[in-house]
Amino acid sequence: MNTIDIDNLPDERDGLTRRERIVLYCLHQAQAERDGRNVPTAMLYGRVVEYIDMSEDKLQQILQRLLSQE
Repeated sequence: MNTIDIDNLPDERDGLTRRERIVLYCLHQAQAERDGRNVPTAMLYGRVVEYIDMSEDKLQQILQRLLSQE
């Protein structure tokens, strides 16, 4: 039986994966708490790993992908 990693499947609504959505959610929350200022990557990583197991390298890859889409 094949297992599908649902964390890496893009959502049909906007193409974001579950991991990317969690990163964006945590980034939004942290920016709101910091009155819109930039969020240090270490702070963002600490928040993300509260929701999902992710390496620092994977977080960097997701951030780079999200930035290249703008």
